[in-house]
Amino acid sequence: MTPDDPEETQPLLRPPDHSVPRSRRGFLAAFAAALGPLSFGFALGYSSPAIPSLRRAVTPAPRLDDEAASWFGAVVTLGAAAGGVLGGWLLDRAGRKLSLLLCTVPFVLGFAVITGAQNVLMLLGGRLLTGLACGVASLVAPVYISEIAYPAVRGLLGSCVQLMVVIGILLAYLAGWVLEWRWLAVLGCVPPFLMLLLMCCMPETPRFLLTQHKRQEAMAALQFLWGSEQGWEEPPVGAEHQQGFQLALLRHPGIYKPFLIGVSLMAFQQLSGVNAVMFYAETIFEEAKFKDSSLASIIVGVIQVLFTAVAALIMDRAGRRLLLTLSGVIMVFSASAFGTYFKLTQNRPGNSSHVDLLAPVSAQPVDASVGLAWLAVGSMCLFIAGFAVGWGPIPWLLMSEIFPLQVKGVATGVCVLTNWLMAFLVTKEFSSLMEVLRPYGAFWLASAFCIFSVLFTLFCVPETKGKTLEQITAHFEGR
Repeated sequence: MTPDDPEETQPLLRPPDHSVPRSRRGFLAAFAAALGPLSFGFALGYSSPAIPSLRRAVTPAPRLDDEAASWFGAVVTLGAAAGGVLGGWLLDRAGRKLSLLLCTVPFVLGFAVITGAQNVLMLLGGRLLTGLACGVASLVAPVYISEIAYPAVRGLLGSCVQLMVVIGILLAYLAGWVLEWRWLAVLGCVPPFLMLLLMCCMPETPRFLLTQHKRQEAMAALQFLWGSEQGWEEPPVGAEHQQGFQLALLRHPGIYKPFLIGVSLMAFQQLSGVNAVMFYAETIFEEAKFKDSSLASIIVGVIQVLFTAVAALIMDRAGRRLLLTLSGVIMVFSASAFGTYFKLTQNRPGNSSHVDLLAPVSAQPVDASVGLAWLAVGSMCLFIAGFAVGWGPIPWLLMSEIFPLQVKGVATGVCVLTNWLMAFLVTKEFSSLMEVLRPYGAFWLASAFCIFSVLFTLFCVPETKGKTLEQITAHFEGR
């Protein structure tokens, strides 16, 4: 059977008459898998409170200088890029459940290495291991959840992946207020350990079991997840699911179309400028005369959690395309306003690329500079809210929905690799970009990329709301 076979357009798993499943254990399985993204978010957020703590460390504890601190924050993205490749390989060979179980090992091991670190190399090694786990979890968890979810709630459950990521980040920020870096690393071991315990009790996804010709196990998984296997129907699973990815498959529109869309979504997500906005958060709050600028991280984290939760709640009603478009438009205007703030506060053309960019213009009254800083605070919060509603969660959700089974491992691996490599490049090269374009130019460029992301959504991204995964595949094949 080829990717153009008509049987591929029939749902692998479909409840009779689109009835609502009777069991809700599927939500428990989704929660167990989403503990991976929670661990992933905690690992990302860990560096923010840990770096100041490590800068204050005294011998014999390791201490970070500026260069080491930069790598401590960035090396996790390199590990995650490698984890994306590893996760794609594991997804098809070990299955979704076992891949999630395996990713708990580098999570716990990485935080354990950080806890016992005696030098900077051990710190970086621990961060690299947690990054590897982040890459696997960011790939496998959305796929697991999308394959166990009934279409009517797939948007809700799929959006919970990003919701758990931002909750993990916020948890790291809050815990960093009261815990030093070693105890914070100990806390980081808790979510993956809890995921290990819960996932041991959860089934493999029925779709993966069917590709392994394990129909009895697939029906048992359905019984566990949704309460009944009666009336569910699946087409014969052909050999193509066992053959895996082959370059010849790229000739088929059902393969190359979702492949290009998935990679483009991941690239646009990082080119939006979200990492640059987050980078300047604390400095902007200082300019707005906040007594404790470290509150910036907490406020940003709360905004992310709230609006990601809103996106999850309305995802299956509003649809993916509408939220992506709305999110992109909000980011266009807020990134433009952010750039305007930098333009208005620059001292003179000669020093607009210096580190002290956010110092008020000396000729301005203090009240005026504070007012401009509030423009930055407002545009920053609006940008983060806009990103959280659409371009934060939806690319990960769509990545798990649009690929057919026979290429899902490779295709999602390439998407995750693209995302993390772009995150690394944007984070590391943003300072150089600001020197060339000046700060306002850099953020106006991000605004331009947001415009392209809106156009890409309107003309290229299909709506997947309420459709089975097989109906989505059939759409790309033009059936």
